[in-house]
Amino acid sequence: MTAGTIFQDSHLPLTTWFRAMWHVTSQKNGVSALGLQRVLGLGNYRSAWAMLHKLRRGMVRPGRDRLRGRVEVDETYWGGEETGTGATGRLIEEKTIVIVAAECDGKGIGRVRLRRIPDLTRSTLHGFIAQVLEPGSIVCTDGLPAYMELQDYIHERRVQRHQKRGEHLMPRVHRVVSLMKRWLLGTHQGAVGHAHLDYYLDEFTFRFKPSQIGLAGQALLQARATSRAGRPRAGQDAHQTTTLRGRLSNVHTPMFN
Repeated sequence: MTAGTIFQDSHLPLTTWFRAMWHVTSQKNGVSALGLQRVLGLGNYRSAWAMLHKLRRGMVRPGRDRLRGRVEVDETYWGGEETGTGATGRLIEEKTIVIVAAECDGKGIGRVRLRRIPDLTRSTLHGFIAQVLEPGSIVCTDGLPAYMELQDYIHERRVQRHQKRGEHLMPRVHRVVSLMKRWLLGTHQGAVGHAHLDYYLDEFTFRFKPSQIGLAGQALLQARATSRAGRPRAGQDAHQTTTLRGRLSNVHTPMFN
C-alpha cells in the first residue's frame, strides 16, 4: 500500500523513487529537475519536477525542535529588481520576502530556519520567532521597529547605521542568506518562482548541516519509502531496493563548509 505516502498515485516503480532519493541526497549541491530527468531516464521533465517537489515536502520533519540559545534573525528578498523612480527601502512589488533564523554555534552557524512571509508586520515577524525559537532564547535583530516588544525572549537590537567600521552585524544570518541565494542561482539557475519557493527553502535547510546529511537521507528514505510503501517486487527490484537503502544510510554530502 502506498496510500498516504509520496508514492501515492505515482505510476513510477518504487526502485525509480529510491534511485531519485539516492541521487538527490548524494549530490553536493542538490539536483535540478532536468538533471534528475537525465539520470533516471524519464520520458518527460514534468515527472522529474513532480518527484523533486514531493521529496522536498518530505525533508521537513513534523514537530522538529526549535532553535535555542543565541539566534540571529533577519529578512531578505527573492525575485526581480524593483523599477521606477526612487526604488529604495523595503519594496516587495516584484519580490517575495524570506525570513531567516540562524543559530549561533560559537563563531560558527548551528541550525537554520527559512520561511517565505507575506509582509514585515509585527504579528508576522513575532509569529515566526515564536514558531521556530525556544522561549528564553536571545534574539538578535536589526533596528526594524516591527521586531520590538518581543515577549518571552531576550531581544538584542542592533541598528545598522551605528555599526563600527569593519564590524559585521549578524554575520551568521547574512552568511546563510548569501549561501541560499548562491544555491538558488547556481543549482537552479534562479528559475524558482514565488509559489514554489517554500519547497526550495525546505531543501536548503535539509542540506545545510553537512554532519547530518547522512542521517537525514536515511530518515527521508525510511519515513517516505518504507513506512507504508508495501513490499517491493520480487527479484531484481527487491535486490535494488535493499542495496539502495544500504548505500543511502552511509551518505555524507558536505554542501557547505
